Amino acid sequence: MIATIALSFGVLFLAELGDKSQLMALTFSLRYRWWVVLSGITLASVAVNLIAAGVGHFLGTALPADAIAVVTALTLLVVSLWTLREASGPAEEADDDAPAAPKARNALLVIVSAFTLAELGDRTMFAAAALASSNNWLAVWIGSVAGMVAAGGLAIAVGKLAGRHIPERLIAFCSGLLFLFFAGKTALDAFAPGLGTLGAVALALLPPAVLGVVFAVRARRIAAAEPAKVGA
Repeated sequence: MIATIALSFGVLFLAELGDKSQLMALTFSLRYRWWVVLSGITLASVAVNLIAAGVGHFLGTALPADAIAVVTALTLLVVSLWTLREASGPAEEADDDAPAAPKARNALLVIVSAFTLAELGDRTMFAAAALASSNNWLAVWIGSVAGMVAAGGLAIAVGKLAGRHIPERLIAFCSGLLFLFFAGKTALDAFAPGLGTLGAVALALLPPAVLGVVFAVRARRIAAAEPAKVGA
């Protein structure tokens, strides 16, 4: 059982490196407290890998990937638009008297939902299901959860280090564009497999690139208008 746990940990950890879920962990860590992000990753990993282990051990069949891809893409799109709306809105002053718990709860719900949907039907889930089909499903579940949480923890650490040197508004803006890219890439991978990886990436990058230019021009105009107001 220990060998299976170690094997599952290694496979899932390596599969998560550079995967969209690890990039999502990094992005979320730039905006929310590390323990909120890590808790969300852990909860999502427990649920997703339990499904994967059960599917691999008891059924040996895959989940409906197309339907999952639609839900995942729509969820990521909503998160993207929500984040971009916050980034483009007026700057909010910090309020020390405002309760932090509701915000943390909302963030946890968003993180758990996004990670769960992103992992359903992903290569890491199929890897866990494949391992469970020929190994102890409980050991695969434990090792897979540990591997995914470890990969997410690594991304959180990187995000926190980077967040110390990046303005909060820029973080929110880049996060929104990244989620928009993930939404497009998820949909294209499911419904236009003939494009290939490079083609899907190129098409998925178009909407974030256009929005990035629009927001950059808008930010420059606002910055140029502020000195004029001060001198008036």
